[in-house]
Amino acid sequence: QVQLVESGGGLVQPGGSLRLSCELLGNIFNIVAMGWYRQAPGKQREFVAKTFMRTPNRDYADSVKGRFTISRDSAKNTVYLQMNSLSPEDTAVYYCWAAAYVSEAASSRRDYWGQGTQVTVSS
Repeated sequence: QVQLVESGGGLVQPGGSLRLSCELLGNIFNIVAMGWYRQAPGKQREFVAKTFMRTPNRDYADSVKGRFTISRDSAKNTVYLQMNSLSPEDTAVYYCWAAAYVSEAASSRRDYWGQGTQVTVSS
């Protein structure tokens, strides 16, 4: 059974920083990419950032470019999200996401989601 374990959320003042972590546990043949989405109250879930696990490619939502940095430790199946210059608009539940193959078969690609971690930016 595959599980994404998130940590690092919490309450921070505007302008502050937080670092989120997400580890993929379980038997996986190959992790293609990992990343983060977020969902604010009353809004749809939106993409934040992603990184590919075997190449240096990274993608960011325009709203977080220059403030958030995603990094990875492929050996540990772990991804991090360093969030700086946080504002109240960043308040949301942050969900870890992973795209992975459970076997060599191309049809075995699956998407996995974590339970979510709350990030609240408030004075």
